[in-house]
Amino acid sequence: MRIVIAEDDALLREGLVLLLRSEGFEVAAAVDHPGELVASVEAEAPDLAVVDVRLPPTFTDEGLRAALEARRRAPGLAILALSAFVEDGYAGDLLAAAGGGAGYLLKERVGKPGEFLDALRRVAAGGTVLDRDVVAVQLARPRPGDPVATLTAREREVVALLAEGHSVPAIGRLLGIGTAAARQHAGDVSTKLRVPGGAMLSYLRA
Repeated sequence: MRIVIAEDDALLREGLVLLLRSEGFEVAAAVDHPGELVASVEAEAPDLAVVDVRLPPTFTDEGLRAALEARRRAPGLAILALSAFVEDGYAGDLLAAAGGGAGYLLKERVGKPGEFLDALRRVAAGGTVLDRDVVAVQLARPRPGDPVATLTAREREVVALLAEGHSVPAIGRLLGIGTAAARQHAGDVSTKLRVPGGAMLSYLRA
């Protein structure tokens, strides 16, 4: 798998390069500017872009905008966005943009290589991953007649893991409850929120 990295923090950028190469990924380019990201995607034809949401010159959302422009020029490009902060608006913008795998993680997840690489592989395979802390913020957002208030603590865990892109069997393993119990919890969540499991991210973005 060919990957392009866009991160202005030199230490984190080099850390990502070393981590990914140690896992057998080909890092085709590692840049620190949004314009260089777009140019690298066009030149290198990567499968995935790992992008800091906030890049120079204003450190707002240049990285995210550049990643979406890169995908426009290279349809199917998977994007894994990284942020130092919980910014659910930016996450929604990325996940709402069709055309390839998409993920939004806090940078602190890079410090847990197993979790980070698992999320990266799911995004590269065309899946969708949303950081659990972003999910927590979205679940806490007031909505008129919000059924989220009826979810149990376990059901909130299931929602977070569904948003991270895990399958029901994987959720069962992660929670130590077995596939049948995980399927029951997922069904209860879908019933309470009145959305199918596959539409969970759409519900969270609303």
